[in-house]
Amino acid sequence: MSVKPADVAASPRRILPSPKKGAVRSESGKKHVALALQGGGAHGAFTWGVLDQILEDGRIEVEAITGTSAGAMNAVAFTDGLIEGGVEGARGQLERFWRAVSRDALMSPVQRSVVDRLLGSWSLDNSPGYLWFDLFTRYASPYEFNPLNINPLKDILEREIDFARLRSDHHFHLFIAATNVANGKVKVFAREEITVETVLASSCVPFLFQAVEIDGVPYWDGGYMGNPVLWPLFYTCKTNDILIVQINPVERREAPRSAIEIQNRLNEITFNGALMGELRMIEFVTRLIDNGQLSSDRYKRLNMHRVAGGKQLDALTASTKLNAEWSFLTYLRDLGRAAARQWLEAHFTDIGERSTLDLKGMLS
Repeated sequence: MSVKPADVAASPRRILPSPKKGAVRSESGKKHVALALQGGGAHGAFTWGVLDQILEDGRIEVEAITGTSAGAMNAVAFTDGLIEGGVEGARGQLERFWRAVSRDALMSPVQRSVVDRLLGSWSLDNSPGYLWFDLFTRYASPYEFNPLNINPLKDILEREIDFARLRSDHHFHLFIAATNVANGKVKVFAREEITVETVLASSCVPFLFQAVEIDGVPYWDGGYMGNPVLWPLFYTCKTNDILIVQINPVERREAPRSAIEIQNRLNEITFNGALMGELRMIEFVTRLIDNGQLSSDRYKRLNMHRVAGGKQLDALTASTKLNAEWSFLTYLRDLGRAAARQWLEAHFTDIGERSTLDLKGMLS
């Protein structure tokens, strides 16, 4: 089934007819999955590692990607590289993109302090540049401190991604989410619509950048309304298996106490909120199908999976989302590779058969 971009934006969130149970396989015998990539600033390098490991493993074929913010950037780099050079093209393009981000950050005044470097801490909490910038953005809007609307990510995206090629006719499905500032709704852009501006809209943190206008409509970071959105995958994918790469922790045992910790936890809850709502809907429909109250011939029974950063990623402070040093990005990449390798070893055989993400336990 094909879905036009306009249809995706307007369609109700209904889980559509499902293929028979069992993994959807390509002609090469690979299992198909759809990927859902969260945003999280520099922590998106963790997702780079997950994608790199999946590509290197070679047993999975990605049928579609939905991404938000840093997840959107990973998604366009992955797709552009895949179109140009297949699996190795995707791996190479992801690395080139993150190298470009790191090179650009060398000129940033927001750098780790000498003490943090000596102690091996990735945090920017003691960086004078970070502390000044954090304070300044609490009292001045980007329209005041950045009237020329300079965004270094725009130059990187224009230089590294061939958007004309990305929009060209291709079997691969790609969706990027942004938040419509005017009506507060999520806007999903399909591959045929994706430009530099749509990716910037998806990653537009309103305290740092001016709203990105597309066709006269202002957009902010898609994480507020979908981090990432899942429902476009219901319409376009043959596979029943969705793998979420989750950067923002759902649960923290200890209550935040400092102002920075409180703000960070509020952001995590907000940026997970829409995703939790969609997962709750999936769990509800799955329960109705299993109880015989909905027909499995008419409704899709999804198998949900997740790769998350675990304790090592959760332990990083909010300021590290602005740390784009190459050594830190490769550290996150390696965390992502290890997490994906562990998930593949434990759950590859489950693809097409069952969920490995306990939605009921997660949502209760």
